Amino acid sequence: MLPDRDGARITLSWSAASDRGHRRAVNEDSLLARAPIFAVADGMGGHEAGDFASAAVITRLAEQLGRGFLDAGEISDALRAAVEDMTKGVGMTDLGTGTTVTGLALTLHQGDAYWLVFNIGDSRVYQLQDERLHQLTIDHSIVQQLLDRGLITPSEAEVHPHANVITRAVGFNEDPVPDFWLIPIVAGSRLLVCSDGLTKELTEHGIRHFLTIGTSAADAASRLMDAALGNGGRDNVSVIVVDVLSTPESASKPRTGGERSRARSSAVTA
Repeated sequence: MLPDRDGARITLSWSAASDRGHRRAVNEDSLLARAPIFAVADGMGGHEAGDFASAAVITRLAEQLGRGFLDAGEISDALRAAVEDMTKGVGMTDLGTGTTVTGLALTLHQGDAYWLVFNIGDSRVYQLQDERLHQLTIDHSIVQQLLDRGLITPSEAEVHPHANVITRAVGFNEDPVPDFWLIPIVAGSRLLVCSDGLTKELTEHGIRHFLTIGTSAADAASRLMDAALGNGGRDNVSVIVVDVLSTPESASKPRTGGERSRARSSAVTA
């Protein structure tokens, strides 16, 4: 997809897994893991048809798969179409239904390729680079607002009674308003897209640990899933791990590793 630069390309490898967990009757998460877009949508708990809402978002985003690169306008249009689809759905409450969505897509900026990270709600995108973990998204939640104002500490946030209350969603007959960030694509980096079912069970230290020791995207996704379920699996859990194996600026040798049955793993050269 990228123009030749001395024969170099962006090469990615990825894996995805989703599990309803130990306490939920259904899995209201939906995910999309196929270049140029990787996204997780978490249907709103406590509302009917949360699974319908998350599927509507992923279905509309999947319509963009024929493109080599996406921009913010195309992602926003897909989310607006999903909201329209939700209004025509069945099984919704009078208040409607909604979902979070977070992810990353390949985009072009001034002729160069970047990650376009997007988010609505409290699902998250992380990047592991040089063994350091960075949260690339900012939660739209009551707890995040309290943290931003210095009213609570990070440790207090983990046990706050309003930890599940978000301030922005896709749905409820409202125009979706995603946040966007442009992130450089760096060879050797590993990215994680996940629902809050993972972050409820693992601290950032734990997430970093399993991303670091994973020998491949599939191995890392498997280890994260096992750890989340082993720690309680109180919610649906969805993870997508994306490895940047090489870029036009710097080539990296692909990693190898096994894959479990519930994880989907692929690679592409852009």
